[in-house]
Amino acid sequence: MLIYNQNRERPERNTDLVNENIRFPEVLVIGPNGEQLGVMKTRAAIELAANQYELDLYCVNPNGKPPVCKMLNYSKYRFEQQKRAKEQKRKQKIVELKEIRMSPVIDVHDQETKGRMARRFLEDGNKVKVTIRYRGRQMAHIEVGEKILEGFVASLEEFAVVERKPLLEGRNLSVILASKIKK
Repeated sequence: MLIYNQNRERPERNTDLVNENIRFPEVLVIGPNGEQLGVMKTRAAIELAANQYELDLYCVNPNGKPPVCKMLNYSKYRFEQQKRAKEQKRKQKIVELKEIRMSPVIDVHDQETKGRMARRFLEDGNKVKVTIRYRGRQMAHIEVGEKILEGFVASLEEFAVVERKPLLEGRNLSVILASKIKK
């Protein structure tokens, strides 16, 4: 059975164990209403599903002893699976990492502006990476940048939690904040 992917490109080969793709000599068969029909030869189970119930035989547990197969409408089953996957994908929230850069000589007003921007990012449910960049001789006074970073994190305390402690990487001191607000 060939199945076309979303982009209508080259068809993919279906690897699900349905009807003729089931290669086990014997299987435990479950009827369309959930009742156990017992262990039978695979060929006989496929014919029973097709002739008597007009359904497909689908292997739900190939690792069982014997493998477990169920009678169902396979195309309807696949449709429901795709629909469920699409629904889950739509509900999924992708968290982005937004970066805010500052320097150790940032003014109070600029720091407040950056704080409002970070608050907006956090309210949207994103993570924020706050980076302080040291240039030239500023590396001699790392504690100035650490103090600014501590104050910045303290101002966002009600919106964010520190996910990664302040870390000096080369000339950058950075901290990652995660949102307390769940969206």
